[in-house]
Amino acid sequence: MQAMLSVRRFFCTGSLLLLAGAGVARAQDSAAVQPWQIIPPPQSSLVLARDGSLIGEIGREWRTSISLASLPRYVHGAFVAVEDRRFYQHDGVDVVGIASAIRDNLLGASRGASTITQQLVGNMHPTIIDRSDRSISRKVREQLAAREMEKRYTKQQILEAYLNQIHFGRNWYGIESAARHYFGKAAADLSIAEAASLAALPKGPAIYDPIRYPDRNKNRRDAILGLMAEQGYITREQAQAARREPVRVAPNAGMSVAAPYFVDAVRQTLERAGLPVDAGGLRITTTIDPVLQRAAESALTEGIRGIEAQRGYRHSTPRTAPRDASNWLQGAVVAMDPATGDVRALIGGRDYATAPFNRATNGQRQPGSTFKPIVYARALMDSMPPTAIVPDTAITIAYDAQVYQPKNADGEFLGPITLRTALTRSRNPVAVTLWQREGADSVIALAQRMGIASPIAPFPASAIGASVVRPVELVAAFTAFANYGRAVEPRVVLRVQDPVGRTLWGQGTQLRAPAMDSAVAFVAVQMMRDAVDRGTGNAVRRFLPPEVQVAGKTGTTDDNTDVWFVGMTPNLVAGVWLGFDRPRTITPGAAGGGLAAPIFGTMLARWGAASPLAWPEPSNIVRAEMDRDTGDLAEPTTPAERRYTETFVAGTEPGALRVDARRFFLTYGPLPGM
Repeated sequence: MQAMLSVRRFFCTGSLLLLAGAGVARAQDSAAVQPWQIIPPPQSSLVLARDGSLIGEIGREWRTSISLASLPRYVHGAFVAVEDRRFYQHDGVDVVGIASAIRDNLLGASRGASTITQQLVGNMHPTIIDRSDRSISRKVREQLAAREMEKRYTKQQILEAYLNQIHFGRNWYGIESAARHYFGKAAADLSIAEAASLAALPKGPAIYDPIRYPDRNKNRRDAILGLMAEQGYITREQAQAARREPVRVAPNAGMSVAAPYFVDAVRQTLERAGLPVDAGGLRITTTIDPVLQRAAESALTEGIRGIEAQRGYRHSTPRTAPRDASNWLQGAVVAMDPATGDVRALIGGRDYATAPFNRATNGQRQPGSTFKPIVYARALMDSMPPTAIVPDTAITIAYDAQVYQPKNADGEFLGPITLRTALTRSRNPVAVTLWQREGADSVIALAQRMGIASPIAPFPASAIGASVVRPVELVAAFTAFANYGRAVEPRVVLRVQDPVGRTLWGQGTQLRAPAMDSAVAFVAVQMMRDAVDRGTGNAVRRFLPPEVQVAGKTGTTDDNTDVWFVGMTPNLVAGVWLGFDRPRTITPGAAGGGLAAPIFGTMLARWGAASPLAWPEPSNIVRAEMDRDTGDLAEPTTPAERRYTETFVAGTEPGALRVDARRFFLTYGPLPGM
């Protein structure tokens, strides 16, 4: 009793002012923020998927402030019950609690006696009141500030500020953010048990984390439920019922899908647009499709793990070297809607926490043979039909005192073949020959019109992908094929709204000027369909039903350091890249068809929204039944296995079709005067 009376006298006399005065004077001046002031804490901006579900937040501290009036009484009651049971009686400093704490400490039971008001002072003004400082002077200054705060603000204002300020672990601040990410709901919708689980966290967010340590959290939660019942915030029956509930947290931290690389791309877009995204409080509706994003993530993760599990794989993995992330195999995926440019999925690496560099938007890698369709499109524009016979033979090109001799991955040459077969089987000498025939400048100009901004060297090796590109720009360039000649700029943001719902900004669809005629684009797509159905991208077909039309092209760079697949359906264009940040051989014999194409196919199969529809055919397309081997019109004697229907840009079809007068009249109508 004597000890308690002594403590009471200590904190109620002028000696407190004597101890604290010098510290207060040093900590602040008349122009500075005072430690008793309640200041609005920083907010984060919510990043939403196209369906309105949460996919992330932008801000140093993830926080959304709410009003105390929006919460059920038991929600804030849980915090008062465990943190400061005499909150509504004291003046900012709980003298009774301090005396009890001293007594318990003397008896060997260590505990603190900081009130909610004192905690708020320290958490809101850490540069003035450093709560890690255990000195008596800091404690006295904190108490002075708490008492001053109580004089200037109501209990409701202080409690509201406290609930919006405190840290709940994992960069989640304030009760709204904690409720959203731990339990997938607003704080106003928390159950009694969930409120008590959150009230367990201020004492030790890492210790009582309900995601990592649900049993620890439940033990403390149940104790808090007892305190809530004792203090009248809930009934004993409610406490007993709440104790029977298991600790159930929301999957994906309360988000429909975690997409940190995509959120980074959103932040960069808004910063370039001059929006104050770091100021917080914005609602950003994006283009991402959570179902497709989840499908892309699982396909990429499983694909990479499958490669690492192959016999003879010699590189570091998270299992063999968990701290060696810079040497792990990486991957990137970009998927776009070719009509609007909406980026429906984006992954910039295998794990954002260990390697946040966004390879999808910022990585620069050689595309290998995925560049070839641009070369072939230029040849189609120059009136070469897909049935033109081209030589797959050894060639030697001298330039800039160098000699270049392109070879095929299989070490063989097929001799004279059709243009379609050359693309289907990815023959390197043919692509280089076409580059030389059409001219480097014209091919590069076409690539630029399609949206490739990265410099392309005017050397023959660029025909087979020796010049680096960013994955997002290569995928965007392929939208020109799917979109009948017009590429579309990638779009990641649909609209940005302020806290009251007013639209501040939005990205519109930005179609580029036509890069090629619609018929050229259509024929190129049909040739790339063959590359999937019969060629190097055939692995895609293992995952998709035959009625789903898929076109695409594989890519593999020298020494098997980068592997690609860029493909499309009538409603999606997507690309997959695999490689190391410091280029090295993935595995001997690694190829885009064997490693990247299956990831693309798996992603589309899990998405489940690949369209079974065909690409609409432009009016200036001519079809004919052809002999696959000779490139000539099929004859009655042509074997069935060699027959197929070819598409031509009108005017490049076989001569026998062009002189058909009946077809001429059907196409162009009678001549004037007839």
